[in-house]
Amino acid sequence: MEKRQKRLLLLGGTHNLIAVIKTAHKLGYYVITCDYLPNNIAHKYSDEYCNLSVTDKEAVLRLAIEKRIDGILSFAIDPGVVTAGYVADKLGLPGASPYPSVCILQNKALFRNFLKENGFNVPKAKGYKTANEALKDVDHYNWPVIVKPVDSSGSKGVSKLCDPIHLGEAIETALQLSLSDEFIIEEFIETRGYPFDSECFSVNGKMKFVSFANQYFDSGAANPYTPSGYNWPASMSDSCQLELRNEFQRLISLLHMGTSIYNVETRVGVDGKAYIMEVSPRGGGNRLAEVLYYVTGVDLIAHTLRAAVGDELQDIKDAVYYDGEYWATIILHSDRKGIFRGVQYDEHFPQEVIKELDFWVKKGDAVRAFSGGSDAIGIIVMTFETEEQLSTVMTNPKRWIKVIVE
Repeated sequence: MEKRQKRLLLLGGTHNLIAVIKTAHKLGYYVITCDYLPNNIAHKYSDEYCNLSVTDKEAVLRLAIEKRIDGILSFAIDPGVVTAGYVADKLGLPGASPYPSVCILQNKALFRNFLKENGFNVPKAKGYKTANEALKDVDHYNWPVIVKPVDSSGSKGVSKLCDPIHLGEAIETALQLSLSDEFIIEEFIETRGYPFDSECFSVNGKMKFVSFANQYFDSGAANPYTPSGYNWPASMSDSCQLELRNEFQRLISLLHMGTSIYNVETRVGVDGKAYIMEVSPRGGGNRLAEVLYYVTGVDLIAHTLRAAVGDELQDIKDAVYYDGEYWATIILHSDRKGIFRGVQYDEHFPQEVIKELDFWVKKGDAVRAFSGGSDAIGIIVMTFETEEQLSTVMTNPKRWIKVIVE
């Protein structure tokens, strides 16, 4: 009797899903993509496309039942994570984590409250529905603060304020980009060194893979809080890495999480404390899982797909970096809207360090100013022989690589 081909439902259709679909096909899975934008590029690679909003939980549940899916993922697609958790929970799909826990992780206000109630290092923060509520609390915070939607992705709608004079404007921006019409205010944590990004993976509630990367930002971008680059290994001290590993494990144990990939943002404050800033039970954007395959040899995408459909997982090793290798990525972007014409390298830029150059737009396409992850033009993946060589490029990437927009 012929073995039934397993069916995987992927929410979204951006370039972040191309590698996921290709890996799923290598593993022999039938892939259905779903979102409300039929021209999204990932739909060209899937076996089937369905036009539905990824935030419509009941519609996606009906689709999942109709298509007899074996697994569902919202990989690197933040708006679909709650829906994927809801459908997996309702249908008892493999690797499903408790739906209430997924909701906590995906709502910044609920997450901050959970961290505070369970004794994690956490900035003072509070969620709000209206500007009037928040304006009454201006004396509650030590300024500066960050104002952001509780459920946005790609750093959309985020503002840093040093005093309350522009609070109303920042709240309006946050509410415009919130699916639930809710925003959060939290005290800004000044960092010691870089902020950090992590891709993690747990199996039956046990954290098996933890990575840390330095995270870069472009202070001249339309949104200076959108990540513009990463490098591995991270500069975080061993003691802080160990503390955060233990806190990651404590967090997912308290939430009774199962087998899942996570994108995690952390930072070490000038107070010396290590903070968990964001945790989402999905793969990160900007091809993070793909680059980590270069950096560590661990195929997080394949592990995530196998877990989603209930296939046996191969041996999952922790993140161990290859000696003498220094990796980095630059997220190509424009400071203004216009027509993309290409990139130009400084004559002294060592182009041999480029491992991959991946454009997400074509020459002649209209591009937007970099105000969120979806405004990126592409990515450069690089490998260096020395840390000094990496630092020279990453401390001033615009000196070496210029995006041409007219």
